[in-house]
Amino acid sequence: MCVAIPMRVTKVQGDPNDFTTSQIATVDSNGVSKEIRLDIVDHWPKVGDYVIIHAGFAIHSLEEAEAKKNIELLRELAENTPDELLSPLREMV
Repeated sequence: MCVAIPMRVTKVQGDPNDFTTSQIATVDSNGVSKEIRLDIVDHWPKVGDYVIIHAGFAIHSLEEAEAKKNIELLRELAENTPDELLSPLREMV
């Protein structure tokens, strides 16, 4: 199973109308910052927008309220997952 993570856009590079430019954004969630690709996102984001990230690509844009709800649900899921299910994941990191 794959999980797509909502993250807030902090920087946008490239031109949405020119695929020969590097279409990259910097995104942040809970202090974790990453550079991601914008090649396939449904809506070109602006700084402050939220996007769903999967495998290094922004795949979908979200309204802020929807993104925050998804983040909270992921947090609740992590908090309520038994340690025996999480320990193999921690060993991989």
